[in-house]
Amino acid sequence: MTNLQNQSSVRTLVLDKVRFTYVVDGAMAFPAAGFFPSVPPGEWTPDLLDERGMVPMSAGGLLVETGERRLLIDAGLGPVRGEAGGGVVNGGSLLDTLKDLGHDPSAIDLLALTHLHPDHVGWADSFPRHAIAAAEWRAAPEKAVLAGAAMLEDGDEVIPGVRAIVTPGHSPGHTSYLITAGADRLLCFGDAFHHPLQLNHVEWGSGPDWQGGSVPAARRRLLDELLVPGTVGFAFHFGDQPFGRVARAADGTITWNPLPSTVLAAPPRLLA
Repeated sequence: MTNLQNQSSVRTLVLDKVRFTYVVDGAMAFPAAGFFPSVPPGEWTPDLLDERGMVPMSAGGLLVETGERRLLIDAGLGPVRGEAGGGVVNGGSLLDTLKDLGHDPSAIDLLALTHLHPDHVGWADSFPRHAIAAAEWRAAPEKAVLAGAAMLEDGDEVIPGVRAIVTPGHSPGHTSYLITAGADRLLCFGDAFHHPLQLNHVEWGSGPDWQGGSVPAARRRLLDELLVPGTVGFAFHFGDQPFGRVARAADGTITWNPLPSTVLAAPPRLLA
């Protein structure tokens, strides 16, 4: 049973001939009031919080296997453990998780990054080829690890069947990736949403947002994509519900409906 109280398992989902696997790197948890300052406190019911009373999140990469190509979207926390941003983190398992799945970093055709926040680039230097939005690159304080990266613009085809959607707000060039899988699609929306509560309230920001005023428009654009029939969403930080579909009821209410997916391994790291 998937839920929002737990760290994510290593989960896989197949759409048509494309396999998607959450290559989990580690665990995170943050105080609701600090990380989600605009979410009313009463929204945080016990079923949304871990045993510490914090909001659990995992970090890692999404492995997309299509034909002979291997695309990894984001690279987790890296070997980091302790306090961070008012919360706690325990990362460092992405390469081991990838190895257990039968893949070496050198065999990954491309590492495509949603943005350059620390919980998404931890193992970036372990992969030989990178792609990132040009707007994110221009704003990056440290670019050495991504020297030679392919620069992406909104709408660019990253590899066949994968399109970049650049929606600044959470970061200067935050990028989602839309993957076509036969009659279905999957949208990896990065950190445009950190929690399902934000799907129904695009105005509820997240603490790390770079330009909060731009976030609602970015989210509305992505929700339009998620509401297209046949579209699956992928969330890095939705507890143990990384795969789901978004639905809009007659009254306009938007819900996140987690999809069944195959558990390949338990969460590789927890928060002691």
